[in-house]
Amino acid sequence: MEIKTIEQLNEICRDTLVDRLGMEFIAAGTGWLEARMPIDRRTCRPDGALHGGANMALAETVGGALSSMTLPAGMEFRMFGIEVNGNHIKQAKGNYVTARGTFIHQGKRTHVVQVEIRDEFGNLATVNRVTNMIVTD
Repeated sequence: MEIKTIEQLNEICRDTLVDRLGMEFIAAGTGWLEARMPIDRRTCRPDGALHGGANMALAETVGGALSSMTLPAGMEFRMFGIEVNGNHIKQAKGNYVTARGTFIHQGKRTHVVQVEIRDEFGNLATVNRVTNMIVTD
């Protein structure tokens, strides 16, 4: 499936984990993609803090979507996330976090994406690295 717009990304994510966690793709450019996720009952721990697993899901979502959007038109492929790691730096505050993914490496078979997640005040909450494997048919 060829995905080239924010609207297409948001549409194909309807009724998935992405949708259930309230994630929304908000901006894209050459080599980068941004998504936002609320800090609310869906994404927080029982004590009200943003769950680290929700941040990891956001990072993998942004990294995978960025890879998908940049593959050549008409290319038959399957993409798999083969590694995601993250360092939680600071507790996110406010009503939402924004993740921005940028390429570190964009090869024919692997993509490595750095994803920085910041709270609505611009504070860095989590730094992630997502590695995707591209398999062509």
